[in-house]
Amino acid sequence: MNKRAASAIAGNAVLAGILLMLLGDFMFALNDAMGKWLVASFSVGQVLLIRSVGAFFVLGPMLARQPISALYKVEKPPLHVLRIVLATADTGLFYAAVAYLPLADVMTFYMAGPIYVAALSHFLLGERIGWRRWLAVLIGFIGVVIALRPSSEMLSLPSIFGLIGSLSFALALVLNRTLRSTPDATLVTWQTLACLVAGAFLTVGNWSPFNTGELLALLLLGIVSCGAHLLITRSLKLAPASVLAPLQYTLLLWAIVLGWIFFGDFPDVQTLTGAGIIVIAGLFIFHRGNLKQDVEPVVPTDSSHG
Repeated sequence: MNKRAASAIAGNAVLAGILLMLLGDFMFALNDAMGKWLVASFSVGQVLLIRSVGAFFVLGPMLARQPISALYKVEKPPLHVLRIVLATADTGLFYAAVAYLPLADVMTFYMAGPIYVAALSHFLLGERIGWRRWLAVLIGFIGVVIALRPSSEMLSLPSIFGLIGSLSFALALVLNRTLRSTPDATLVTWQTLACLVAGAFLTVGNWSPFNTGELLALLLLGIVSCGAHLLITRSLKLAPASVLAPLQYTLLLWAIVLGWIFFGDFPDVQTLTGAGIIVIAGLFIFHRGNLKQDVEPVVPTDSSHG
């Protein structure tokens, strides 16, 4: 194979990776919009429970292709347990937040995840971060505060759910780095099982009847989320993470569009300003990390909130 042909194949692989990432991000945003619609009629626990059952329609074939020992023979079991707790908290708190807040507002908190990761990696993973990225982290936090609205509303329970959920999301991503040798299906399976158990616990005394269409929608929530996860996982094998990572901010764009179309919500100037600052700070962190090659770009690599 000559160099021109090899270069063309590589270019096609990168393009395919970009398209799969964009499609996966859209499906995650669709999952989030579906979740907001469903928590208007059902409790967060009920959504978590049936969503997790739906996810196993996708996870089942994946699990069938690996030995059962892959589920329990894992590295650093305490970190696995911590990641499961954080990922479950992330998922539950996301749905609790979107039950009361516009989708774009909650997604703004979660788009700050890479900024949290950059800061946390310095302390938890010992990764060196230069002053430029520390400045970007600080600017990103300012964007979060602006989006939170510095007022009594800043301390509203739904906003706190969104903020704590996004921090849980970031911590889970940091743990993903230390558990990168663990099969993807193993990580997602334990996370899904934990959500199922948490959902079952939260539904005690808080169960609403549903019809066949609503049951299918709840199951579809898990299927869409797992499908998005598989698309993004595949995209990362075709294109460099540094190319794909900035594309995650299309999630915010889709959140605005879907929130406006389905719920009549459109973010106000303050939320858009905060979101813009967060996106710029996050992109700068990706850029500097790519130059320095000491901080990996972070993309959504689990089927948690979306």
